[in-house]
Amino acid sequence: MWPPYTYHHLLAFLLTFFSYVLLHSSRKTFSNVKVSISAQWTPSAFQQNGSTSTLSPGETWEENQLFADVEEATLFLGALDSIFLFSYAVGLYISGVIGDRFNLRYVLSFGLCGSAITEFVFGTLTEWLHFYNVYFYCILWVLNGLLQSTVWPCVVAIMGNWFGKSGRGFVFGLWSACASVGNILGAFLASSVLKYGYEYAFLVTSVVQFAGGVVVFFGLLTSPKEIGLSDYSETGLRPVTRDTDSQRPLISDDEDELCDEYSIQQRDEEPEPQPKAIGFLQAFCLPGVIPYSLAYACLKLVNYSFFFWLPFYLSQNFGWKEVQADRLSVWYDVGGIVGGTVQGLISDLLGKRAPVLAISLLLAMGALVGYSHSPNNQLVNGALLATTGFLIGGPSNMISSAISADLGRQEALQNSQEALATVTGIVDGTGSIGAAGGQYLVSLIESKLGWMCVFYFFIIMTGCSILFIIPLLYCEIRSLCRDSQARTHQL
Repeated sequence: MWPPYTYHHLLAFLLTFFSYVLLHSSRKTFSNVKVSISAQWTPSAFQQNGSTSTLSPGETWEENQLFADVEEATLFLGALDSIFLFSYAVGLYISGVIGDRFNLRYVLSFGLCGSAITEFVFGTLTEWLHFYNVYFYCILWVLNGLLQSTVWPCVVAIMGNWFGKSGRGFVFGLWSACASVGNILGAFLASSVLKYGYEYAFLVTSVVQFAGGVVVFFGLLTSPKEIGLSDYSETGLRPVTRDTDSQRPLISDDEDELCDEYSIQQRDEEPEPQPKAIGFLQAFCLPGVIPYSLAYACLKLVNYSFFFWLPFYLSQNFGWKEVQADRLSVWYDVGGIVGGTVQGLISDLLGKRAPVLAISLLLAMGALVGYSHSPNNQLVNGALLATTGFLIGGPSNMISSAISADLGRQEALQNSQEALATVTGIVDGTGSIGAAGGQYLVSLIESKLGWMCVFYFFIIMTGCSILFIIPLLYCEIRSLCRDSQARTHQL
């Protein structure tokens, strides 16, 4: 069923996996240090029991007059989240096109290292220099969103180059756990140094991410062709035949014969046509791109709402401590990891993606109803969270990775194979726009109508995801029925 994988496949898998792990760990760091940042930007915090410091928050506020209280600082941090998501969404559309036109390794390394430098300036350098400016922070976070947007299209494109459609659902389902692993790593790194100051949390994650970018630049192979291998009918790899002359001796007694043979080969061989990068509008109009992009916009809204709001909801709704809420929220990520892997494997066995997605999302609507009525019991809540993550996080991981790779390698491309990064950028960019708008809607609905209406909103968005893929679902079910009838007639 699956092609034989080599050491190079494993290396490409691990380097792209940890590239996105490091990127997501830096995002999680910013979420984990928001309390410390807002305290430093306001005059009220840390001035208790007569404690003093080199530059207290009171002095910081007097010199810079950032925010009068913690609520204003928190609102600004929320605005930074929206700024980041919108710039990240716009950047995805651009980065996908760039990734298909330039070396993926260069673009990926540039994004990792550039983002690391931006985060270092934002969180560490400004604190060391005691420079605080709202507009400067906004500009840095727009730049950070644009730089981080280069990573996902590139890593998906590289994975698509190395892993064919056969077995792609399982491999990509396992690989797409990188975001959840990054969340766990970011929380660990930030909590380990936060006692020394939030600037050191940014310092650690930015240094590790920059080092990862350097390793990727020198160690990552973006395609099997870089080592003399080429795709072979999506089932395996074979040596590129034009490289066989490299094994011949440099000096031979039959030199004239070799020269004659080489000249004949030169005349007979025609240069291989280089695949041209597809245009943005052409990629947007490829079969399946628009339906999956719109479905992912609704689904990523729900998925990212759990990412941003789940600990807050657990603390506010059940009165649990912040540490308990953070630990409990991990079960949603665990469910997403397992869901993406299992559902990817099932879609490989079935040979279709849409039916697996539709069934999972339909069950997810019921899981959301069940979780909204969860009792005040951490064990039950954790089990419901894992189930919800399995049914929502799993399809989200599939669309953003395996399905995006399928769309970028479909038959409609004909001779143009350079569309994987562009298609991935379109799908993930549309999803990020939905996620960015959703964060504002969640806070608005919660403040006006309460958390129960927020869950009703999630159920509606999940249902919309199913509606957008109904045409694809219909076609794939018909294809399955035809295949089943053909096998019956053969028997």
